[in-house]
Amino acid sequence: MALNDPNWGRRGDGPPDLDEIWNRLRQKLPGVFGGKGGGREPGDGGGKRFPAGAWLLVALVIIIWLASGFYIVDASQRGVVLRFGKYLQTTEPGPNWHLPYPIESVEIVNLSQVRTLEVGYRTNVKNKVLKESLMLTDDENIVDLQFAVQYLIKDPKEFLFSNRNPDDSVMQVAETAMREIVGKSKMDFVLYEGRESIRAQSQKLMQQILDRYQSGVAISQVTMQQAQPPEQVQAAFDDAVKASQDRERQINEGQAYANDVVPKARGSASRLMQEAEGYKQRIIATAEGEAARFRQIQTEYSRAPAVTRERMYIDTVQQVLTNTSKVIVDQKAGSNLLFLPLDKLLQQSAAAAAPPDTTDRAQAPDMQQQSAPTVDPRSRDSFRSRDRESRP
Repeated sequence: MALNDPNWGRRGDGPPDLDEIWNRLRQKLPGVFGGKGGGREPGDGGGKRFPAGAWLLVALVIIIWLASGFYIVDASQRGVVLRFGKYLQTTEPGPNWHLPYPIESVEIVNLSQVRTLEVGYRTNVKNKVLKESLMLTDDENIVDLQFAVQYLIKDPKEFLFSNRNPDDSVMQVAETAMREIVGKSKMDFVLYEGRESIRAQSQKLMQQILDRYQSGVAISQVTMQQAQPPEQVQAAFDDAVKASQDRERQINEGQAYANDVVPKARGSASRLMQEAEGYKQRIIATAEGEAARFRQIQTEYSRAPAVTRERMYIDTVQQVLTNTSKVIVDQKAGSNLLFLPLDKLLQQSAAAAAPPDTTDRAQAPDMQQQSAPTVDPRSRDSFRSRDRESRP
């Protein structure tokens, strides 16, 4: 029964017969696709053929369906093709094609995107997650450690299919590796000088665990954000750290003082030893020289005793008189000696040549008084006697 049947709903008072409607529809379907209608009369001729516009529409739909399989992969991406949900292949950058949905599908994975996970905090180090940050050290102390992990995707297939949730896997692996490294280290090492070493060791251990899990992830960087004791013992720990720093400072100061004093003492001791050795050598050489000279004098004395004694006397007198500034002149004609106080004369000449000042003026009378008595009256007599003797 057609929808425009004038007798629709007019046969009797009840609803239309569904069986009759289904039979008529079944007879008309072959005619729509170009076949013969099963219920047609013998004189009707051939059935209706499929219209050309319908064929064009079907072809257009097929073309659009096939064109939906084209896709482009960027240089930093990879395409993972799935056939009925199962991995088929990984496509390289550039234009690619796969069988359209629902036969095949593709997932684009960005390999250059740096993903970051925060362990022990969220967004800010002050927003702590104590369940993740508190860790036990080898010396049974607790440290509050926050760090960030940055990673890249190195294998799209493993990243998509080997783990249900890759981010959670990386988070758990990072926390596990860090706890293992911290658990093998001392507290001071973790808080101060060992932060770089712990960072490098933890990054290496994370990568080993992820490779064993076939996660397709490459750890690019591990950043230590903060490492400190728990807030409950922070004040006591600061006091202990200050005491330790004071001890180290005093040790360094004492070592610096020792490094300054000890070399000087060693240098002084070495200098004294060298001076003593030099004095020893000088005394020995002098004694040997005196002994050799004495043997030579003894030899000469044995040959001519009188001459040697005279020569020794003259040398001794010369040596004694060399250190005096007085000159005595023996006059051959008279019995008087001429005394010349050269030292006083030199002092007076130096005082006269010096520039005059108040001190010199104050001391001048005293010097004149002191220099006047130095002239021996015998020298005046000697001059007078010389004058008398020089006359004819």
